[in-house]
Amino acid sequence: MISFLDLKAINAQYQKELVEASKRVIESGWYILGTEVETFENSFASYCDSKHAIGVASGLDALILIFRAYKELGILAENDEVIVPANTYIASILAISENNLTPILVEPDLNSYNIDPKKIEEKITAKTKAILAVHLYGQSANMTAINQIAKKYNLKVIEDAAQAHGATHFGKKVGSLGDACGFSFYPGKNLGALGDGGAITTDDKNLATTIMALRNYGSHKKYENRYRGLNSRLDEMQAAILSVKLKYLDESNKKRGHVAKTYLKEIKNPKITLPKIMPNNQHVWHLFVVRTKEREALQKHLFKNGIQSMIHYPIPPHKQVAYKMFESLNLPITESIHDEVLSLPMHECLSDKDVATIIEVINDF
Repeated sequence: MISFLDLKAINAQYQKELVEASKRVIESGWYILGTEVETFENSFASYCDSKHAIGVASGLDALILIFRAYKELGILAENDEVIVPANTYIASILAISENNLTPILVEPDLNSYNIDPKKIEEKITAKTKAILAVHLYGQSANMTAINQIAKKYNLKVIEDAAQAHGATHFGKKVGSLGDACGFSFYPGKNLGALGDGGAITTDDKNLATTIMALRNYGSHKKYENRYRGLNSRLDEMQAAILSVKLKYLDESNKKRGHVAKTYLKEIKNPKITLPKIMPNNQHVWHLFVVRTKEREALQKHLFKNGIQSMIHYPIPPHKQVAYKMFESLNLPITESIHDEVLSLPMHECLSDKDVATIIEVINDF
């Protein structure tokens, strides 16, 4: 069976260094908010061309804490509206509603799967205070257009780069394209920990300082609590592991790009719609997502021939029970995407032979 994602093979590449890093943490006797977290935060901020990086417990917490900090700073208030793509993973929307803000769902561009800037402006009201730009599947949203709109209406721009570590727009890294950015280090991400983890990047010192307190019970100084915070800290072990893997991120993204380039060149089946790389973007291929009106049949065909695939995501957020207040929204592009998308195997350890087999099986469908 050709696996959709082989985490064992991915991490085996770095096993010696990961064991050494883990041993270093164990022997240090310090496991929360120590030198490993500080070292990774500094390295990751530098990688993202950002002034600050704050390690947190998950990608969802990263987004929650950004909005929470903006509320503590008086920049956002309860019931303010945040524009967000309708076809994103539900975590993007959860982060908004968790802060008692109002998500305003906007349709994506069918070519990029990212939010369509042309549809943003018509959704802006007096209550709109921010845009959450999600870099879905590994490709940056059109941040040039989004930032122009944000400047016109004095809106904050928050990036969700949970799937886009290392992606660029006009040569500039995600994580430095808005006012703040949330990352996930879930094990299956391009930069994945061996457990949960996340980070926030920003150039805003006040925001970074506020988030650093909020992630640690709202405390800037031990036993002194300025905010009603939470416990959301990237731990020393995961930070040490991420420091190892960060060194190889560009190389692994390049290998993913080789797989994607082969798929794009060799898949010829007219029933399959291939993904597109938008101008001035460097895609990092967290997922290689195709569309077909015969998704169920294609997925069965692949499985029958020993190939795993995944659906990201079968149910759009506005059709989830958790957001039943949105179920009457008219979002035909989002719904067609969720009905048709299928993710093919994509990771840096796929062999050329496996890629050729996948292509052959798809072209035979």
